[in-house]
Amino acid sequence: MTDNKTKHSGLSRREMLSWTAAIGAGLALTDGVTGGVSGAVAMTQDDVDTLPRVTQAMVKPPFLPEHEQIATGGAKVVVVRFDIEEKKMIIDDEDTEIWALTFNGSVPGPMIVVHEGDYIELTLANPATSTMEHNIDFHAATGAMGGGDLSLVAPGEEATFRFKAIKPGVFVYHCAPGGMMVPYHITHGMNGAIMVLPRDGLKDGHGKPITYDRAYYVGEQDYYISKNEDGEYLSYETPGEDFADFLTAAATLTPSHVVFNGAVGALTGDKAMKANVGETVLIIHAQANRDTRPHLIGGHGDHVWGSGSFADAPQSGLETWFIAGGSAGAAVYTFRQPGLYAYVNHNLIEAFQKGAAAHFQVEGEWNDDLMTQIRKPAAMM
Repeated sequence: MTDNKTKHSGLSRREMLSWTAAIGAGLALTDGVTGGVSGAVAMTQDDVDTLPRVTQAMVKPPFLPEHEQIATGGAKVVVVRFDIEEKKMIIDDEDTEIWALTFNGSVPGPMIVVHEGDYIELTLANPATSTMEHNIDFHAATGAMGGGDLSLVAPGEEATFRFKAIKPGVFVYHCAPGGMMVPYHITHGMNGAIMVLPRDGLKDGHGKPITYDRAYYVGEQDYYISKNEDGEYLSYETPGEDFADFLTAAATLTPSHVVFNGAVGALTGDKAMKANVGETVLIIHAQANRDTRPHLIGGHGDHVWGSGSFADAPQSGLETWFIAGGSAGAAVYTFRQPGLYAYVNHNLIEAFQKGAAAHFQVEGEWNDDLMTQIRKPAAMM
């Protein structure tokens, strides 16, 4: 519907760029580029130049790019390109709009998958049609604000930098141009995740290999959309015009929407994630801003890396797990029964009122030993 939104104007494109540059220069902190990681083998530029180069084709979430669960051969340079897109998105069934700030056009941005010891060479391109400066901070990276200091690009610019994946696990990445523009960009969709697999694959707490038949990537997103005096969500003509309203809404720390993969219902109905009975599914869950607690209704986390670190043994048999804001976690589950499974943030207000819910549709044969109905609902005897 278009009659439930009020158009609103604010900062111009020129004002937004000037303001972003000012706060980036005045408030962003830098830690420099450091070396000498304990236990790591330092390679020269000439050494890295001799490594195989593999271009990783990005795919839209909830899917992952093609990858090996166990690495073959030595370290590689994995080449990735992100094109920034500022785009208007509908985020619920009431046609509420947001000017999303995106990597490659999706909320969340695409998943990158590499192995420990690989190098990621990323090109970040900001088209001339953009209204703002953007960059990227990888929580998996070491130094230079996670790459943010090396990748700040104005409209019409692109930059390339490389980092070595020395920590195995799943990690968030996000835009971090400085000051309040950091939460502004994150809560407008500019975040994603990277998975750094151990070279010999995932293991349980006893060193036994864990493999998966399918993998899905859930990005939990909080939005802060302001309303007018009539209680209708505001709409804006261009990106950035909502900044002043955002400051007011965000100060409450209460999101208007908490959704999976960009919008209410993005992973439900005919967009539900698929599996078969007997298949083991890896679920990567990222939340760049707020704490969350994933739960699979009717299933469990057979093995869970809630902190995201694959260097640590996973917990097992969890009903609900915790993922801290600004991080990603991973869980594997082998489906044992067919049917529809709800996958939710188990703050159930956020799941059912604000949108943080997804579905798995699982095919296969029912197992009466695990569950059976003794008596259908009927009048009390």
